[in-house]
Parts: sequence; C-alpha cells; structure tokens
Amino acid sequence: MVHQPHTNQLRTGRHSQAGFIYSVTTVTAHRQPTFTEFAAARTLIRIIHHPDLASRTQTLAYVVMPDHVHWLFQLGNTDSLSQCVQRLKSLSAKALYPDLWQKGFHDRAVRKEEDLPTIGRYIVSNPVRAGLVSRVGAYPHWDAIWV
Repeated sequence: MVHQPHTNQLRTGRHSQAGFIYSVTTVTAHRQPTFTEFAAARTLIRIIHHPDLASRTQTLAYVVMPDHVHWLFQLGNTDSLSQCVQRLKSLSAKALYPDLWQKGFHDRAVRKEEDLPTIGRYIVSNPVRAGLVSRVGAYPHWDAIWV
C-alpha cells in the first residue's frame, strides 16, 4: 500500500516571500459553477482588487472561471501567500455563501526569468481553452495589466 501524503504535509517547509510573484488557482467546493452567475463573479473580482488597495498584493492578471479562479499577483509586505488566499476565500464566502471553496489552493512562484505577459495571456485565455468563448474579449471576468 502506497502512503498518500496529506496536503498540509506537502506544504511543510514552504514559505512565501514579499515581492515575489505567484500564480494561484483555487476551486469552488464540489466544483460548483458558482461564478456562472454574473453578480457572483463580479463580487469575487471586487474582492480580488481589495487587497491591492491595502498594499497586500498587486494583481497582475486573473480570470474567474465558472468553478475556479486563476490569480497572478505580486505579494506585498504585510501578509504571507496563504494569508492572502485565505482572505480572498473568507471574504468571498462571507459575501456569497459559506463553504464556497474547497480547502487548499495550488500555487506556483514565478521565476524572475519568466515572461510575465506570456503567463498573463495564458491565464486570461482559460475561457477560450475551456470552450466557453471563441476569443478572450468575449469573456467578461478577466483582467491583466498588459491589456
């Protein structure tokens, strides 16, 4: 029998660092398509921008998909990566409904040599790859600083 590590064990020893850029994906509970409702998606977008105003993050790109969100941002000096994602999930759950999100999230630190506009284009192109629209501009729930 193969032992499967718990998610929290996988994160042991990992840390976030102020000023670094992270790509984060988090999924709704049971992959419920909560964000097909326009108002719910716009609520989440307002919450994504809220930490920017508090200098906790600088959002570079995001796309709100029906059952998940992709968020590319630079971490500020006040919170850890986990705290920022937890704040996003907590505020949106309070605004929309409890138990909105699955536990955990997927993150990847972006290396300095990576091309940020290319990563941003990849993120905002998710609705096209998912077959929701034929072109990025036809999807209403995304933004990137390069556009």
